Amino acid sequence: MIMDNKDSRHQSALTYHQFRPAMLLTSFHSSSSSVPHHKSFYPIILIVVLLLSSVATICNASCNQLDRDSLLSFSVGISSPSPLNWSSSTDCCTLWEGVGCDDNGRVITLWLPSRSLFGNITPAIANLSKLSQLSLSNNRFFGPLPDEFFKSISSLQIIDLSYNRLSGRLPLSDRLPSPIKTVNLSSNHFNGTILSSFLEPAINLESFDISNNSFSGPIPSFICSYSAAVRVLDFTSNDFRGQMPQGFGSCSSLVTLRAGFNHLSGFIPDDNYSVSTLQEISLPGNKFSGPIPESIVNLVNLRILALYGNELTGLIPQDIGRLSRLEQLLLHINNLNGTVPPSLMTCTRLTVLNLRVNFLEGELSALDFSNLSRLGIIDLGNNFFTGSIPQSLFSCRSLTAIRLATNYLTGDILPGIKYLQALSFLSVSNNSLTNFAGAIEVLKGCKNLTTLILTKNFYNETLPGNGNLIGSEDFQNLQILGLGGCNFTGQIPTWLVKLGRVEVLDLSMNQITGKIPGWLGTLQNLFYLDLSQNFLYGGFPIELTQLQRLALQDAADQVDRSALELPVFVQPNNASNQQYNLLSNLPPAIYLGNNHLDGNIPTEIGQLKYIHVLDLSKNNFTGNIPETISNLTNMEKLDLSANNLSGEIPSSLKGLHFLSSFSVAHNNLEGPIPTGGQFDTFPITSFLGNPGLCGQILQHPCPDQSGTTQPFAVRKTAKRKILIGLILGISFGIAFTVIIIAFWIFSKRRILPRGDAEKNDLEIVSYNSTSGLSAEIGKDNSMLVMFPTNKDQINDLTIFDILRATNNFNQANIVGCGGFGLVYKATLADGTTLAIKKLSGDMGLIEREFKAEVEVLSTAQHENLVSLQGYCVHDGCRLLFYSYMQNGSLDYWLHEKTDGASLLDWPTRLKIAQGASCGLAYMHQICEPHIVHRDIKSSNILLDEKFKAHVADFGLSRMILPYQTHVTTELVGTLGYIPPEYSQSWIATLRGDVYSFGVVMLELLAGRRPVDMSKPKMSRELVVWVHLMRNEGKQEEIFDPILRDKGFEEEMLQVLDVACMCVSQNPFKRPTIAEVVEWLNRVVSNHGAPK
Repeated sequence: MIMDNKDSRHQSALTYHQFRPAMLLTSFHSSSSSVPHHKSFYPIILIVVLLLSSVATICNASCNQLDRDSLLSFSVGISSPSPLNWSSSTDCCTLWEGVGCDDNGRVITLWLPSRSLFGNITPAIANLSKLSQLSLSNNRFFGPLPDEFFKSISSLQIIDLSYNRLSGRLPLSDRLPSPIKTVNLSSNHFNGTILSSFLEPAINLESFDISNNSFSGPIPSFICSYSAAVRVLDFTSNDFRGQMPQGFGSCSSLVTLRAGFNHLSGFIPDDNYSVSTLQEISLPGNKFSGPIPESIVNLVNLRILALYGNELTGLIPQDIGRLSRLEQLLLHINNLNGTVPPSLMTCTRLTVLNLRVNFLEGELSALDFSNLSRLGIIDLGNNFFTGSIPQSLFSCRSLTAIRLATNYLTGDILPGIKYLQALSFLSVSNNSLTNFAGAIEVLKGCKNLTTLILTKNFYNETLPGNGNLIGSEDFQNLQILGLGGCNFTGQIPTWLVKLGRVEVLDLSMNQITGKIPGWLGTLQNLFYLDLSQNFLYGGFPIELTQLQRLALQDAADQVDRSALELPVFVQPNNASNQQYNLLSNLPPAIYLGNNHLDGNIPTEIGQLKYIHVLDLSKNNFTGNIPETISNLTNMEKLDLSANNLSGEIPSSLKGLHFLSSFSVAHNNLEGPIPTGGQFDTFPITSFLGNPGLCGQILQHPCPDQSGTTQPFAVRKTAKRKILIGLILGISFGIAFTVIIIAFWIFSKRRILPRGDAEKNDLEIVSYNSTSGLSAEIGKDNSMLVMFPTNKDQINDLTIFDILRATNNFNQANIVGCGGFGLVYKATLADGTTLAIKKLSGDMGLIEREFKAEVEVLSTAQHENLVSLQGYCVHDGCRLLFYSYMQNGSLDYWLHEKTDGASLLDWPTRLKIAQGASCGLAYMHQICEPHIVHRDIKSSNILLDEKFKAHVADFGLSRMILPYQTHVTTELVGTLGYIPPEYSQSWIATLRGDVYSFGVVMLELLAGRRPVDMSKPKMSRELVVWVHLMRNEGKQEEIFDPILRDKGFEEEMLQVLDVACMCVSQNPFKRPTIAEVVEWLNRVVSNHGAPK
């Protein structure tokens, strides 16, 4: 159901306030953040003009030789091929792009934004002693800045390194040069604290932007004591903690102060409200508490006040109307109470007013909005306002979005709303409004309306069935219509067919009767339909399978991807509230659950190839589950529970790789539950209430493990009891005979020539870890398969060869033990060595599914993977044959072998990291199907005789069911390697693999285990300890003592930066494995002799 409710208090509050880049030109004296978005380009335009003028005034002097050499050295740090046109045979002042010189041929400008440059910023750039303007923004530079980088460029006035992947602390000995005016380091991965010594020389600083990094410690309020000219300070989205210190009050020229989305707490310092020049205060997404002080009204130039997403209490200042220049007031998601001050209605420049999710109260109609002619967005939802919708609000002719949802409003929607011709978004859900027909009549006048949410109003009214309620010209821009939870009676009205552009239609939680009309399928743009929890009957209309947005790719790609004026909150089937800021982010879905629908699910449903959610639960559907559902390859949620479906669950459904939620509980299904794919992740509750189903997850094994399951109806319990007695009697008689035959076969086999033995396929011997050898006859019960490879192929291998090579799997041949079973070394008669993994149990897979899985895994062939060479299946025993890695695991060399770590010098460790990343990249991007490893760790990185890395155990996690392991982490990782987001959902992801690989790189660097309980508390977890050491500026103490002082510190610091990006708490800040490969390749390509 589409609605707004109290749960939205906990939603992300990024609705209106978008942080714009800090000013790059200090000569621009109006706040770019307090004007419409397009005006923020003015500083950039001015910069371009200045740069063009500086280039245009180049003198005849040729480029200074030192500057030219420095630029060439800088270009060496850029990966090849460089997109720059720099050449040693041309003059850098006249022909090199991005370079500007003065009359003496000295380089004063290096301006290279958005050039797709990749690499390190080398120390050579600091030799440009006359450089005054530097921009390398929006590229892909990584690694730390060179030591004393800022200090060395003593003439620097403007520096912009934003939107790169630079990391590390700002060099401890570094200082900003005194001429510096603008510093923009935003959107990187810098960390550590901002030292006063770094800022102290910057007496001319005007703009300082370090937003979107990982800086920590206290916010550097002391910046204002060094430069009284500071105008822009942006500390947004870092890791600053504690109380906000006093000090900003001394910034007498401050225009913009931003420190949102940190971990700041306590009261907001009073001196913040004493700087009369302030035009913007943005402190959202923290934990500030206490009241908004009355002194804030002294900021007469304030245009933006954004304090949303905090824990502020008390009243809105009564004299807030004194802020006569106020344009945006964003106080939503706090604990403010009382009434809205009438003086606020005198802020005539107000364009955005958001007070949503507070405890405000009072008669809303008592407020006079008529003076707010510029008001474009108003959101007063989730409060305690009473009365009717104010008539004065309709005087605000600039309004594009109104949300008054979840209050206590009553009465009708008044005709005056039709004068809001710009209105696009209207949500008044969860109130007590009346007269639905009248509301539709007056809202027809809002010609630009795209979103109309009337959910939970008009209780027990009848849906008007008059097809002429709206005309063909009405609501022609409407895309979202929410009418759920109103207890409407009647049938689905025919006038809805005139809504030609509607994309989202919600009629859930009503008392609508009748059949689902076929004409709904003619709504060409409809991709989200919720008719759940009504009294609808009849069958599933075939016409719904013709919804173009769900069936045709071209149509699906046409979903409107523009941002909504306000977020929409969707609560399907009383599930958790979900916020959507883009219409295109809503999942393509059909909800028909909890009705009285019957008949078969049509096979044509397989045409809805772009649907993500299908809910047909709690109806009376009969017949089989259509095989064609397996065509819905984008399906994420499928609920067919509580119907009367029969037959088997189609095994083809396991091909739905995105399916994360599935239920067929409480039907009449029978036969085996499919295994493999996503079916290995579904809980037992997905299948309960079907007595005929079988499978390990139900602790009801299917009787025929070969896969030819008989119908359950013919297996009578009484007949089974009779047969049990006969079988037991016969079995004891046969057992002795079988043993004699097996002994005879084995003795004959030993003296047969190999060629003859190969032809005698019927003789198969299996083993048991406790009882040794036992003989079986029966070709159908055993199989040994070797996959063709480009290497020396083993064609004549038999189970007898395996038994001989492992001495009947003697414990002396065990070379490894993991979550999936023991690993044995097997040396064949020809000298070939294999690693044989004996899987623990049957892993919940019937034989045919196991074969299919391993055959898929066998297609993954890469020089940095441990290739699967074959497998053997015999009764409950499953063997996997791998290439043998002579040097065992990385874990063994780092943590187990005596002096093993000392034999792994830095070049070897770097080579291991590079190779393992290449193997993982192959799995993520090239192999078909793509493979999420789920358990990257040092013990799963094996080393051959040349210490070349090979990733092992890839794909095994997908062959095990959740209920079959008592160690939950085996499913998606090992302790110490598990990404933090897995604590919320045990669904493995590519970015989760990247996190685990980052931990492996930290192991290589530090020589420490991911978790070591013998260490002090703050040092037990490797990732936590590394972050702590970096924040304290002790990076070099992270490194394994064996690696220190060998001349490779610079390379190790670069790899440390890459590793720390990989183990970011935020999965979306982690690089892709392809980027990791590229960075490591760069480090390797620059690797040379120790320095």
